[in-house]
Amino acid sequence: MFLRYTSVCIVIMMGLTFGGMYNKLYSQEDYAAARQRMVKEQLASRDITHKATLVAMGKVPRHLFVPENLQKSAYRDNPLPIGFEQTISQPYMVAFMTQSISPSPGMRVLEIGTGSGYQAAVLAEIVDSVYTIEIVEPLAKRSAALLTRLGYKNVKVKTGDGFAGWPEHAPYDAIIVTAAAEEIPPPLIEQLKQGGVIVIPLGRPGGLQTLVYATRKGNKMVRQNLLPVRFVPFVRE
Repeated sequence: MFLRYTSVCIVIMMGLTFGGMYNKLYSQEDYAAARQRMVKEQLASRDITHKATLVAMGKVPRHLFVPENLQKSAYRDNPLPIGFEQTISQPYMVAFMTQSISPSPGMRVLEIGTGSGYQAAVLAEIVDSVYTIEIVEPLAKRSAALLTRLGYKNVKVKTGDGFAGWPEHAPYDAIIVTAAAEEIPPPLIEQLKQGGVIVIPLGRPGGLQTLVYATRKGNKMVRQNLLPVRFVPFVRE
């Protein structure tokens, strides 16, 4: 407000110039370094101790799963918008949910809510097969194309209502749900193998929810509350 007009123009032009230089200087090596800092400072320094999860988080290029104008913010500890009123979860939450199912080679995992495809990619670094469902068709197509381009042959993406799950490939060792529901959808319980686990945020849309870890015992689910969370709502057709 107190700068002369000519000074304002100079400041703006300098900002544009240096902004352009910064974009050019932000290389893949810079992103890799930011990714390793994320693993060290946001995950390993907290309660993420599962080695395979830490390795996967340090490998998957998170910046490619967000809009281009947000890529330099991809390794910060917060969610980011990805369009269609959806978000990519903060790195810690992705790591926490991954660690919670104790992923290992040989596992078959179902994900409800593909979103950006980032959670599926992290899982695919560890388990044998990932089946992921996204109700927003443009997101499903975009994520499927990106996962294919990055070489994830063990991920299958489907457009559809996640409430029904994907029975053709059941039973699953684990299910991860990345949207908040009021209760665990019964079809998902049916598609879990005995002893299989589901991690899902439960609670009303728009409010504070609880991330729940549940194990299938017969036709019942033994539940354990993990932590308070806030996720986008579970969308139905």
